[in-house]
Amino acid sequence: MNRLSRRTVLRWTALSAAPAVLRGRFQLFAQSSTEYSARAIQLIAETTVVDLLNQFRFADYSEKPPRSELWLSKPGSFTAADAATYQGSGINVFALGSGAADYQEGLRFFAKWNGFLAAYSDWLLRIDNARDFARVRNGRKIGIMLTLQDSMHFRGPDDVDEFFALGQRISQLTYNFNNRIGSGFLEQRDGGLSVFGLSIMKRMEKVGMGVDLSHCADQTTLDALEAAKKPALFTHATCRALIPGHMRAKSDEAIRKLAKTGGIMGIDFIRFMVRDREPVSTANVLDHFDYVRKLVGVEHLAVGSDLDLVGNGNPIGGGFRPDSQPNFERYRYHVDEPEHVGTTGLDHPKRMFDLTEGLIARGYSDADIKMILGGNAVRVLSTIWSE
Repeated sequence: MNRLSRRTVLRWTALSAAPAVLRGRFQLFAQSSTEYSARAIQLIAETTVVDLLNQFRFADYSEKPPRSELWLSKPGSFTAADAATYQGSGINVFALGSGAADYQEGLRFFAKWNGFLAAYSDWLLRIDNARDFARVRNGRKIGIMLTLQDSMHFRGPDDVDEFFALGQRISQLTYNFNNRIGSGFLEQRDGGLSVFGLSIMKRMEKVGMGVDLSHCADQTTLDALEAAKKPALFTHATCRALIPGHMRAKSDEAIRKLAKTGGIMGIDFIRFMVRDREPVSTANVLDHFDYVRKLVGVEHLAVGSDLDLVGNGNPIGGGFRPDSQPNFERYRYHVDEPEHVGTTGLDHPKRMFDLTEGLIARGYSDADIKMILGGNAVRVLSTIWSE
């Protein structure tokens, strides 16, 4: 690995009043006294870093109106300072994680986000194809991948083509409950992948849209993996072997079948999906990376934090409350303080640097860390999107 270049240091320190090198470590951000190693900084700088499930910014209802809603509705409200926070995070590509209840709501979602991306094209770039991964990194843009956590907006296979044209690049087959495609893990009974669902999945693979199975119940997950002709995705999940009986986490059987498709698994940072009791720390998240690496290989690992940029896992002070859902107890919800669902140590905008330091400490090679941070995601998504 090359020595940390002056250009790389300046790239990150430009966003703060950080001092120079201290014992081979760098304080990169004025808001934090944390120092990062030259190796971690260089790895981030050399990688197109992808978060396969990042909500960009959840609504904070103490703000009136929440800035995330303002950004999508009021021209000029997303400022250079806002953009700098995303540019300084170390994350190059944010894959969104909203859901649409029906076709019309899906159209509204894509209209809002495509309008937002067009309005701030100096800073933002929609990720449409493999070439855009290089464009977003080389141009220091904020990459946005338009994805949804449910597929209820597909009335039939032809709608897959329509939403692909609007920019959708990944669709989760089900969220927590049944739709016409299959079952989510909170549903009373898991009916597996339906005939309609198979037709939707086939069309997704044909047009080049990623098939995400993160929230699918076990039989629906396995059915889809058996049917897969292209790499499948768990954009944000954890290993059931490390949290026994947690039905949102994926079984060894599912992870092995995912790997056979050539797919990838983004490791989730939600604390009650990482460990079944407190405390929950970065070390516990790293255990899931270690487990998947040992089970199927590092080439099937990625990051899917399931948080927004600042580390929130859901809206603050209002909006949709996950605990309002039937069978919510299957999540085995627990926190160390009210509403703090992010894993301690990975619950802030610079968490990719901390994750990288953790992987270094666990003995991962530079090549393996680059694959986890984004290399695997870029490779697999480029394969899925190819004609």
